[in-house]
Amino acid sequence: MNPRLRTLLSSVAGACLLTLGGLAWLARDLLATASTEGSRPSLLDLLEEVRQSPVVPGLPRVAPKPPAPLNWSSPLAAAGRTQACPAVDPGLRRRLWQQRDMLATQIRRIPTDPSNFGERYRRDALGNQVNPTPRVIVLHETVYGLDSAINTFLTPHANDEDQVSYHMLIGQQGQIIQVVDPVKRAFGAGFSAFNGVWVVTNPKVGGSINNFALHLSLETPLDGENQGASHSGYSRAQYDAVAFVLADWMRRFQIPATNITTHRHVDLGGERSDPRSFNWNELEQRLVALGVGC
Repeated sequence: MNPRLRTLLSSVAGACLLTLGGLAWLARDLLATASTEGSRPSLLDLLEEVRQSPVVPGLPRVAPKPPAPLNWSSPLAAAGRTQACPAVDPGLRRRLWQQRDMLATQIRRIPTDPSNFGERYRRDALGNQVNPTPRVIVLHETVYGLDSAINTFLTPHANDEDQVSYHMLIGQQGQIIQVVDPVKRAFGAGFSAFNGVWVVTNPKVGGSINNFALHLSLETPLDGENQGASHSGYSRAQYDAVAFVLADWMRRFQIPATNITTHRHVDLGGERSDPRSFNWNELEQRLVALGVGC
């Protein structure tokens, strides 16, 4: 046989053997993966965990429990039942559904400084797996005007204690401003827990709900720019806008009405009282009119 032909055939045979060996190795690996499904994370999973993990070396693996929970008795409990839902004014229902389709065009997005928000972690600071899916909504108020709040979010804050943000702001005229994308982690509540649950992502702070919370803040009326216990309350346009945003979040993330709470309730430092003068009945009527919960 021609020597050159013999060399060529040998090369082809060797390549075939290598290919078959590679396929066998791949098949063996796939079979091993299938037999241990759920126990062997993929390379992408491992890379994602490394990117998202805030693990601090030297800390114990067991996450501390939050203080005794303040049980949340939701003012929206009726919205979670299939019967005895509050009667809705047909005019309110018609008005809200006419406005609902304009929600997407009404949202204004601002370039919040990256120091004021972060990623939702899949592991806590101790290395434990945590669920980053939003499952609680926290209502706040700005105390000062809308422009003041927006300027705060646009400003870089190098220190952890100065970093603050919400996912949405609602102005007195019903303006809807997205501060942080809902898939990201906003810094709306520091030392906090909801019904005895928190996630420790910063051991210096303790635990927080931010990793699984959505935060919405209403612009405070002028007579509320103080430390008083109450003020004149929020406008009809604000309650409309709040209901639109909450209905969207509730459907998108499967959040029950009973998991809509306040900054006052989740704050473990005892320093927060917002949102003051919030009318839960106004919100409940709108949520029911929008078909959420009942």
